[in-house]
Amino acid sequence: MILSNTIQHVFFDLDHTLWDFDKNSHLAFEQIFNNDFPEIKIEDFITAYIPINQACWKLYQKDQITHNELRYKRLKDSFDAINYAISDDEIEQIAVDYLTYLPENNHLFDGAIAILDYLQPKYNLHIITNGFAEVQEKKLTNAKIGHYFKTITNSEKAGVKKPNPIIFDYAITAANAKKENAIMIGDCIDADVLGAINFGMDAIFFSVNPSETPANIKQINHLSDLKNYL
Repeated sequence: MILSNTIQHVFFDLDHTLWDFDKNSHLAFEQIFNNDFPEIKIEDFITAYIPINQACWKLYQKDQITHNELRYKRLKDSFDAINYAISDDEIEQIAVDYLTYLPENNHLFDGAIAILDYLQPKYNLHIITNGFAEVQEKKLTNAKIGHYFKTITNSEKAGVKKPNPIIFDYAITAANAKKENAIMIGDCIDADVLGAINFGMDAIFFSVNPSETPANIKQINHLSDLKNYL
């Protein structure tokens, strides 16, 4: 399963790939609700929020909603789903507080540090993320993994989001790399894996829970499984 020794650059997604978004998000909402909405059952909200947030991000990746619409819609739809009446002003304050608290949590997926330590001497490591630039920088800093990466490309810098080939071209150029010498690792089939493949890069799909994927797509279920390829 080892890839060609021509690979020199490894590009990671951040959220849901290295940085445990769901766990850190849960902690951020827990802090907000404990402070301001103690009557809300956090588990009920999170159960509604996770699929709604994913659906909103897909719309955002396709430029069907804006950054501000994403921030509002994922919360409003989640509160509607649990039948909790809330004002737009309260939603705006929660959105602000959430993006403040979220990067203060720094849980990574199991094996993240170990695999970065393993890969760093062998490859040039990079990040490509659709996340908001300021928040992503804080995540990398607070989780103490920013030093592993030579370049960090976000959608605000590139002007487009994954899976648009322009963001991959931007990242490759910033890294002074060639796409035939690079590989993308991420948790989203459409944005990370097919986005990279359609651009001309190799890719590996990361999913904690084994998922059905086309036979030509490489999948790992633990970050340490990257050693089988790199």
